[in-house]
Amino acid sequence: MTKYSVQPIDEENRFARDEIIVSKTDLKGKIVYGNDIFCRMAEMTTEEIIGQPHSIIRHPDMPRAVFKLLWDTISMGEEIFAYVKNMSKSGRYYWVHAHVTPSFDLNNNIIGYHSNRRSPTRKAIDQISAIYTQLLAEETRQTNAKAGLDASFAMLVGLLEDQGVTYSEFFWSIGE
Repeated sequence: MTKYSVQPIDEENRFARDEIIVSKTDLKGKIVYGNDIFCRMAEMTTEEIIGQPHSIIRHPDMPRAVFKLLWDTISMGEEIFAYVKNMSKSGRYYWVHAHVTPSFDLNNNIIGYHSNRRSPTRKAIDQISAIYTQLLAEETRQTNAKAGLDASFAMLVGLLEDQGVTYSEFFWSIGE
């Protein structure tokens, strides 16, 4: 499966609230590890995911601004929590409550990234879906991809400023 070679279908995969999806990537976001739950939800084998970009499971409903925020944050050596809609090999979708952290070597250099993902509540999905729909609409309204990303990111930053919260505070205020 390559990015978007599969058409999304409106069918949700769910996983149990006590299950944790785990994956690790190198500095460029290529998968170096995925646990059995990751493989089950992505509907792929370990052999199919290792070496692939983590974006292999990116759902086209996800605004790029969220990934910009995520990469900006973890590249600076900080952790981030985010809600993400992923897509499996068959095109089905699944939502995750992700915790992404950089991995460090003994000299405190970032050597990769680690993500643990849990199943979010329906309330959280409903709340974040509405925001993501607005961000994605702003992205697609622009004349090119860069302008779309810039406009969507500005909208996300504006939303946070309007509410007077950091992204982390915003994340934790959503329906969990």
